[in-house]
Amino acid sequence: MMKRLLMLATLCAFQAQAAYPERPITLIVPFAAGGPTDVVARIVGDNMSRTLGEQIVVENVTGAGGTTGTSRAAQATPDGYTIMMGHMGTHGAAPAVYPNLKYDPVKDFLPIGLAAGTPILIVARKNLPPKDLKEFITYAKANSEKLNEAQAGVGSVSFTTCSLLNSILGIKPTRVPYQGTGPALNDLVGGQVDYMCDQIVNLTPQIQAGSIKAYGIATEKRSPALPDVPTTKEGGLPEFQVSAWNAMFAPKGTPGEIVTKLNAALGKALDDESTRKRLLDLGADLPDKAGRSPEALQKLVASEIERWGKVLKGQGAGK
Repeated sequence: MMKRLLMLATLCAFQAQAAYPERPITLIVPFAAGGPTDVVARIVGDNMSRTLGEQIVVENVTGAGGTTGTSRAAQATPDGYTIMMGHMGTHGAAPAVYPNLKYDPVKDFLPIGLAAGTPILIVARKNLPPKDLKEFITYAKANSEKLNEAQAGVGSVSFTTCSLLNSILGIKPTRVPYQGTGPALNDLVGGQVDYMCDQIVNLTPQIQAGSIKAYGIATEKRSPALPDVPTTKEGGLPEFQVSAWNAMFAPKGTPGEIVTKLNAALGKALDDESTRKRLLDLGADLPDKAGRSPEALQKLVASEIERWGKVLKGQGAGK
């Protein structure tokens, strides 16, 4: 009798997973609406919803550089109905800057797949005096204490990458935290802060419109989305080379079959011409098939934790 009940329970569990999803899926974005992680999540999630036959509903859970929403995702029921879009900050830099972090990026999550790489740009309010990156470097060093830098909270991509920039330049500006880079960018456009480091998918429309100025993109080659923006190497700052990333994760314990189904839906989204164009037009770098696998994402997270641990702890951000 016990054996029969066990077999029945196993069959029911298998059928439940096979039928997944049977209701909408919550995709936690740990930053405010309008930011780069939110933009990537909504573009990819829209296509995945059609593949899965159920709506993926984005829930923005802000606070503490993305760690508030990430903590909630880590503690969610591992049934595939709550997943998250994490990134370099939440799953790479956070352990270095939050000594009492309430989650472990490796142990508390199962990787679903990499969604997009997002090059970093140095941008400023449109009326900041420097005309190019070389002038900005000189200006920043001479006016360090007067400068205001916008960022999305300790451990976020904007905080992490500008920590690296500030360290290279040897400056200590006033760092103004926001609930996400969306609100930070709004204040940059409004001229209330001086500069920030941010992901290209959040900046392309504003740069093209002339609402802000771009001093450099931190990649080896110029972006097709912003061909007029010089690289940091061209601008005299070759040491500042950095690209962020956005990726999907599920809470630890989520059935493997569900993770596989979500990964397949993500892959289909990244192969869809319309979805690809939307991301590429914003300047995102899309992973190849090998780079989308859960195994590739797991390796990326481990390497990013090591990399940013050295950068941030070395300049005192983790103390």
